[in-house]
Amino acid sequence: MKTWDTIIAGAGIIGVSLALELQERGARVLVLDSGEPGHEASSAAAGMLAAFDPETLPALRPLAVESARMFPEYVRKLEAAAQMQVDFRRMGTIAFLETASTPPEHKSLSTHDLERLEPSLRNHGHPAFFVQEDSVDPHLLMLANLAAACKAGIEIRGHQKVTSMRPCSSGVEVVTEADRFTARSAVDCRGAWSGTPVKPRKGQMLYVQPKTSILRHVLRAPEVYVVPRTTGKILIGATVEDVGYDKTVNPSAIQGLLNAAAKYLPELASAPITQSWAGLRPGTPDDLPIIGPTETPGLFVASGHFRNGILLAPVTARIVAGLIEGGPAPLSISAFSPARFSRQTA
Repeated sequence: MKTWDTIIAGAGIIGVSLALELQERGARVLVLDSGEPGHEASSAAAGMLAAFDPETLPALRPLAVESARMFPEYVRKLEAAAQMQVDFRRMGTIAFLETASTPPEHKSLSTHDLERLEPSLRNHGHPAFFVQEDSVDPHLLMLANLAAACKAGIEIRGHQKVTSMRPCSSGVEVVTEADRFTARSAVDCRGAWSGTPVKPRKGQMLYVQPKTSILRHVLRAPEVYVVPRTTGKILIGATVEDVGYDKTVNPSAIQGLLNAAAKYLPELASAPITQSWAGLRPGTPDDLPIIGPTETPGLFVASGHFRNGILLAPVTARIVAGLIEGGPAPLSISAFSPARFSRQTA
């Protein structure tokens, strides 16, 4: 019978990044996903690596900043392993904020600065700032993770819905609707499907394709964000909705996002919509992720990353891999402990 050191439930960006980290450390890893690997929140995200967003909670900021620092090397290794590009852009972000109170990483922009950086951009009285943040195409990033895992010999099985993870004599038994697996350790990376207290937070967004290039930097405004891709496509997002597992795309919500973006970039008003979709972010009651060991020996959680799953993938993988090996976390993760909730593992 084939055996594994670690079984990961969930083949999104967190789960597959962790699998690659563990495999690099010599572990035998099995990844199980209830659907098609990589087809949920990870591929549906915007890809802003917004470590310095003023809305980032203080407890999360050190983790976000460290993961952003790790991202260039994370991408370099991933692109080399997968032999594909992920559209990692280092142009920075222009932020229109409702308040002038900002983190020190934000550099104030004059009207002249703004016109020089983005001639097509229109401000509407907001304080404007530049911040050195990166972006990535999450769909390509997820494809690269899966390709790298495949080339590394990591077994990823789709359509294997995990129904329980419980202690057994050899470590942890992971039960699916069709089979049972055992390993020394297991990690719940199922995102919005991790169970209480994690719940889905729906986000709708769209792609438009302007006739000409009108934006180089990411734009963050109070009611919308706009993310350019190297192909010329522009992503516009995103709503935050508490509607359970409903992924219906609402045309009025999509139009509202387009109108909000066109307020700042008027040429977007006539740009054709090429794609619209909805994803389910994994939210928690305090909007902080759940990272660390559970009360069940050998069972860990890496879930609830809400709007920061793409950004936090490298640091989460490193932290959880280290915990599985029995080492200390390189950063304080006490604020993310599963013990802060009365959480029943699935």
